[in-house]
Amino acid sequence: MFLERQAQLRQLEDLLAQAGRGHGRVAALLGEAGAGKTALVEAFAGSVGGNVAIFRSACEDLSIPDPLGPLYDLAREAQWELPRAVDEKQVQRLPLFCDALDVFAAKGPSLLIIEDLHWADDATLDFVRFLGRRIANVHILLVVTARTDRSEGQMRVRRALGEIPAGSVQRVEVPLLSETAVKSLAGAAERDGGAIYRATAGNAFFVTELLAAESDTALPASVRDAVLARAERLSPGARSMLDAVSVFPRRADAWALSGLCGIAAAGQLAECVSHGLLEDLGDGYAFRHEIARSAIEMALTPSLRREYNQRALAALQEKQDVATAKLVHHAVEAQDLAAVRELAPLAAREASRLGAHRDAAGYYEVALRYCDGMPMESRAELHEGHAFECHLIGRIDAAIEAQSQARRLRQALGDRLKEGDSLRCLSRFSYLLGDREAADRFGVQAVALLETAPDSAELAMAYSNLSQLAMLAERLDETVSFGGKAVELAERLNRRDILCHALNNLGAAGQWLDLAKGQRDLARSLDIALEDNFQEHAARAFTNSACLEMNRLALGEAQSFLERGIAYCVENDLATWRDYMRGVQAQLLLRRGLWDDAATIAHEVIDDEAATALVRYPALAALARLRIRRGDPSAEQVLDEMKRFLDKGMEVQRLVSYAAVMAERAWLEQGERDEALRLIDLAETLSPTRAVFGELAIWRQMLLPGSDPGDTAGMAEPHRLQLAGDWRGAAALWADMGASFEQALALLQGDEAAQRKALGILEGLGARPMAQHARGLMRQSGLIHIARGPRQATRSNQAGLTQRQMEVLQLLERGFSNKKIAAHLTISPKTVDHHVSAVLEKLEVISRGEAAAAARASGLL
Repeated sequence: MFLERQAQLRQLEDLLAQAGRGHGRVAALLGEAGAGKTALVEAFAGSVGGNVAIFRSACEDLSIPDPLGPLYDLAREAQWELPRAVDEKQVQRLPLFCDALDVFAAKGPSLLIIEDLHWADDATLDFVRFLGRRIANVHILLVVTARTDRSEGQMRVRRALGEIPAGSVQRVEVPLLSETAVKSLAGAAERDGGAIYRATAGNAFFVTELLAAESDTALPASVRDAVLARAERLSPGARSMLDAVSVFPRRADAWALSGLCGIAAAGQLAECVSHGLLEDLGDGYAFRHEIARSAIEMALTPSLRREYNQRALAALQEKQDVATAKLVHHAVEAQDLAAVRELAPLAAREASRLGAHRDAAGYYEVALRYCDGMPMESRAELHEGHAFECHLIGRIDAAIEAQSQARRLRQALGDRLKEGDSLRCLSRFSYLLGDREAADRFGVQAVALLETAPDSAELAMAYSNLSQLAMLAERLDETVSFGGKAVELAERLNRRDILCHALNNLGAAGQWLDLAKGQRDLARSLDIALEDNFQEHAARAFTNSACLEMNRLALGEAQSFLERGIAYCVENDLATWRDYMRGVQAQLLLRRGLWDDAATIAHEVIDDEAATALVRYPALAALARLRIRRGDPSAEQVLDEMKRFLDKGMEVQRLVSYAAVMAERAWLEQGERDEALRLIDLAETLSPTRAVFGELAIWRQMLLPGSDPGDTAGMAEPHRLQLAGDWRGAAALWADMGASFEQALALLQGDEAAQRKALGILEGLGARPMAQHARGLMRQSGLIHIARGPRQATRSNQAGLTQRQMEVLQLLERGFSNKKIAAHLTISPKTVDHHVSAVLEKLEVISRGEAAAAARASGLL
């Protein structure tokens, strides 16, 4: 009997019909463990007509996921040789995923199923993202299932689904069964439905287990107890077989069980199937639900668990095509140290090749837990691999610790090349952590050590690292000098990866020396990175290209690089670079007047606890400006974090953005004018060219009207015109690029009509402090009849609401969700939750609608 799932089945049938018409979708079936997601998938797949091809797969609850395991399952069902495809594409995932899409699309109307996505590896999640972003125009319905707990895996699923266009993904909730449904099922079995509902709360799997229990007199207290009670009815041999099957996540192949348990296996397996504990899949066996498998496995004694896993490992090693991830899982569970030492590093390298960097880091961690007694060289290699993978996924502290261990081992071995390369890596990781001083120190030490050895690729990369550090500090001569050495040595050694890195540095610095050459060097660096699958170099090239275009105010080109770069990082699991570019994207949206969108993106970066100081900085810069312009008192904490970053090492690009924010505050008379001017003067001193200084020159002129702007040659055209007094020309250029805030600042330098237009722009943006200050300047210049602007609520104290709570109340009345309120006010969603609760309490109401009604009735709104 299949109850209370008709609405979900209709949703799925409608989505499949749309896919049949060429409008593919992703359907995410979401519910708690045991809610009945798999049963719903089975019912839906069983109802599909013969004209639809069905391809099924699932993720496994391995200690570390099998990279692209579900795609291998789907490929086998589609009779596509994925291992050969992986080799042919040299493990470049984008071409590989494109081939996969072509293979499934060629099958006609298709249903693809991936169950238990919460156990997926990063590469599989990237495939789901890839397919989701391209599914709208193909005849494919992708159905995924995932739990709704608060595990890390579920949160990663949520992020992956969130990066698919909203129109291409449909979330289908699979709720618990109602009491009525449970009583109906129980009635058919002549059982006490009320008691079963009270015990299960409607969890479908638990309900099924209790209905299979022998009586109602002593219902098991948990699913685990129910499964174990059913298992106790088995004969000793069949129970041992059930125990053996339980160490295989998801399914146990028949050939593996035969090797594991011998000729008696068939009869024992049949008994487990007849008791409803296992399902016969034809070529293997599986528990009816992962909850049941886990219950049996967890009941094993430690010695039995090790024994069964050791035998499983031996059986699986007899087969050539078993995934290394599965072998590692059983080796770890069996505590087979020799097998772990052999297999875990291999699995790490395989995961890294497929772009599953989080999983690669996990395998290295497993290997390092069992590395005692290994040769020093092997341990150093494990630490180096672990450091590299950790830095790619944003775990910079862990990367530094691992690389430091590797350096000590290389030093003990007397290996100057590897020790020097460790120093270079420590320089890079320190910079990513926001420690500029340590980055410079390690970088210089690396070159000094490597120059004592014959020319090497390690020395070329160390030169390029110093070139990069110099470029980031706008020390152009050093950038060119070290970059030239790196290019010459890289070309001589035929190291395209190092050439790619060095060209990136030279291109970024070239924007201030020879723009056309800088753009060519960056374009060549990006081409090499994409051709040779140098993923981090490609991410850097996208980032620096976007920043170059932002600096010259070519906002359309900057947006293009950011969109391509962020998509590339999402597909290749490069979290650090993705979030850095999203911070730059927030700055771009801010400049274009899309302030709510800018706030949303900036918060997504800053609210991620894993984001490092360097990664957070562009988002902080955008958020600081936005909060100051909107009059948000919480700007102070953002400014404090920006200042702490600068205290670790002064870089012009960071200083310029911080000085600009401080200048805005000073112009509003909210900060110290002298301190803002000091920062502007410092930035001017450190700037390698006048082109870097355009925005700050304008702020200095606004703080010191009539001051000499100095040499404006090389500055962006709107800056140059505004400093020359051509406010009309500057305002027109700002308007053309959609930079309404900057347009308003230019108009404030103009005549009465221009100033009134500027005031309207500022009010339209919600820049209340800016608008109020502009009114004051207009009055000082003799203008009259200046609009007062929106009136603040004057009776908020009747309810004891703070100013911020009044703002939240006004947005509640407009129907804003908490997420939208957070974006509008540039505060975190958690903070909004607190404010909403406070508003409801002070107004003595229980709902948002009641709050709005009460506020209107009392005159607050």
